[in-house]
This record gives sequence, C-alpha cells and structure tokens, in this order.
Amino acid sequence: MNSLCSCRNDFSLLNASENKDLIYFDNAATTQRPKCVIDAVSGFYEKYNANPLRGLYGLSIKATDAYEKARHTVAEFLNAKEDCEIVFTRNTTESINLAAYSYGLQNVSEGDEIVVSCMEHHSNLLPWQMVCKAKGAKLVFLECNEDSVITKEEYESKITSKTKIVAIVHVSNVLGITNPVKEISSYAHKIGNGGKGACVLIDGAQSSPHMKIDVQDIDADFFAFSGHKLCGPMGIGVLYGKKSLYEQMPPFLSGGEMIEYVTRDSATYAELPHKFEAGTVNAADAVGMARAIEYIQQIGFDAIENNDNYLASVVMSGLKNIPHVHIIGNKDSEKHCGIVTFTIDDVHPHDIASILDTEHIAIRAGHHCAQPLMQKLGVGSTARASMYFYNTEEEANVFIGKVSHIREWMGLK
Repeated sequence: MNSLCSCRNDFSLLNASENKDLIYFDNAATTQRPKCVIDAVSGFYEKYNANPLRGLYGLSIKATDAYEKARHTVAEFLNAKEDCEIVFTRNTTESINLAAYSYGLQNVSEGDEIVVSCMEHHSNLLPWQMVCKAKGAKLVFLECNEDSVITKEEYESKITSKTKIVAIVHVSNVLGITNPVKEISSYAHKIGNGGKGACVLIDGAQSSPHMKIDVQDIDADFFAFSGHKLCGPMGIGVLYGKKSLYEQMPPFLSGGEMIEYVTRDSATYAELPHKFEAGTVNAADAVGMARAIEYIQQIGFDAIENNDNYLASVVMSGLKNIPHVHIIGNKDSEKHCGIVTFTIDDVHPHDIASILDTEHIAIRAGHHCAQPLMQKLGVGSTARASMYFYNTEEEANVFIGKVSHIREWMGLK
C-alpha cells in the first residue's frame, strides 16, 4: 500500500541511476527535494537575481516581491495573522536562539523559571540553559511517562506562577510522539508569570512537515521550523512570533537592512519583520521553501499522515518479530509520526547504520542531539528510521529483512 508512489518521480535524487537501490529512511534529519523546489531556487537566480529590499531598479523590485511573496506563503501555511510575524532565519536553531536572546534575556529575571521537556533537541535546550545561567533563573523539565507521554498532571505540576517561558518540542525527533502543545500553551498562558501568562515557544521542526499547523489555534507565542525538513532548501528557517512580542524585542543581529536611520552614536530600527533580518537575506531559498510548502500542501497532510502511520506500523510490526530488537517509545504506531527508533542487543547503533549503508539503506544513528532523553532512556545512542510520503511499503519490508540479519552478519547468535 502506498497511494503516493507516483510522487517519487518528482525527486531526481531518488530516481538517479546511482541511487536506484537507495532506501532513504533519514527524513527526520533532512528530506529530499522535488524538482519544482530545485527549479524555484535556480529560477530565482536566473530571473530575479538582485539584492532584495535595497534597489530601486526593476530587477531588485522583482527580487523583493518574490521574497515577500514567500513570506506571505509561510504566513498562510502557519495561519499567522500578519505577514510581518514571519521572520526568516537560517534554521530552527537560529530561530530559537533569536527568541532566547531577544525575548528571553529581556524578560527573565533571577528566581524565574523556564520549562522545557526531557525530549528536547539540543537546539531547544542549550539556548534556555544560557538564559537561565545569565539571569539566575531555573530550568525545569517536563518528564514523559513510559508511553512517552507528557501527562496533564505533569505539566500542571511543573508550570507555576514562577514560569516565564515554556519551550517545548511539538514532535520528538527520537520518540516521534506529538506533545499536547495546545493544552500546554493554554495552561501556561493562564498560570505562568504570576497569572500574567508565560510565553510559549514551540519547536515545530518535526511537526511542520507532517501535520497542518495553526499557530493561532494552538496559541503559540513563537513557533520555529526549518525548510529542509519539509522538502525545502537547507539554510532557510522561520520564526513565527506574535507581533505584540516582536515589537517589544530588540534585534538579535545588527547591521545592514535592519535599520531605518543611523547616526554616529545611535540607530532607529526598521519596522517588522526587517528588524530581525540583518544583512543580505537568503531570498532564493525563501522562494524555494515557499515552493516546497505549496508542494506538500498539494500532496495533502491527510495523505502524508496516513502514509506516515502506515509505514510506521509496517516497520514496528516487523521489528517486533525480530529477536533482540527493541523499539523505543509508544507502542502505538500512530503516535510515532513516521519515526521508529530502536536498538539491537550487543550491536552498537553506529554499526547498525554502517551495515545498513552497505545494503543501500540510509538511517540515522547516535544520540540525535537529545542526550538528556538518551540518559533518561538509559541508552547512549539508538538507531532511527524515519519515513516520509515518498517512501514505500516495499522499502519498509526490505528494511525489516536487512535488520533481521544484522546480528548474524556481526557473528552473534
């Protein structure tokens, strides 16, 4: 079963002769790009290449229009109220750092608390560690239970009147679990910051490629994601932020384009969103990301989610029948968002990945930039297979068959 098989024809890499046997199961790290996205990036350089936002001549105006049209596409994708709430960055990591430096350092004081989860990617942990150390605040962790779930009792016990910021991953890049961000956001806005409401940042790097996002519905104050995880280019990301918060925040970077007026000893900053986009912008990749968004919307999130769940169920069912293989996370395949993380007794995850590579299967192995979660799980590292809509049931079955032989190939019984 895979009604999306025809989509593979859109991906040149997957159809290249040198990759005809490749099974690409590392989509949580980065996805492949369809030809229309590659064409959009090259088309910008071929048709509109000029520095956006600065020139008064026709070519620069066209480049500016293409860049701002991309911003509008992203705003609609997230259901932001205004285009100016979309700030282009390099990636999710830079987006979260922007929020941490420009909002966190300005609004967190000694004795305050910042709440994160135990399953955060380092990109949504280290910036908040920095803020806490700089301001004398405390970092508080939401723990998940044995089913990988952060319960209502857990977040209601950890989010208190001392909480100034809640920074939480929407979908775990290790467990694949979808966290109840709407409920957490609602509670934090009522209880945190002495009843004034805590600020909520959501790391959407893993959720945005797989499900429809509505930042107004989940009431996110900030939402971050990367283009390369949803079939877009590398080096382009987004920070959505509520306009009222952006207006109070100082710039993250200073220099060209983010200013309105400069004297020898002062400056007036540009209006939103340009206040946060210093220097020459990555216009071509913004255009490419917008085209990727349009592409996956054409595929449809219902179809993507159904395919994710089906392939996860195939892989999990197959791995469960292999002796010495242990699946990490919830037992329900529909709660994995296409991510299946596992270990094999007496075989290091790096060896699992290396052996599968010789069989033309690409998976991820290591701590997945989530070492505190690894520590909680009691493992140093794991292997991770992550599927997307262009992957097939046939690939899943080949993968299962190869995994079943790994211990044998390692000389183990």
